[in-house]
Amino acid sequence: MQADPRALRSAATATAAVLALVLVTDGVRLPVAQAAVLALGVVGASPYGMVFKGIVKSPPRESEDARPPRFAQPAGPASALAALVGHATQIAPPALGATAAACSPPFSTPHPASASAARRI
Repeated sequence: MQADPRALRSAATATAAVLALVLVTDGVRLPVAQAAVLALGVVGASPYGMVFKGIVKSPPRESEDARPPRFAQPAGPASALAALVGHATQIAPPALGATAAACSPPFSTPHPASASAARRI
């Protein structure tokens, strides 16, 4: 099975734009909607693909194998679901949730700026 590479790239661009907007805003509705869009893509009814087909009528100059994107398609909803669960439970990965003290090497001298800030608190 062959796929139009323009459709794949436009769907990836739309997904990246939505996820960039998710980073800027602090809501839950947009990530849930994006997870639903990604899940629909797994079953074969990608809304982004439908929009692309509605806008672009010309045939592609070249096509590419559709198997790799279809294989990778479930990774999107799985990642979105993991992010939503992490957001709902406020669980951060260990590297992101670590404090500055936990990241500093043992027996290190604190930076003067951080020591003075700690005294003010």
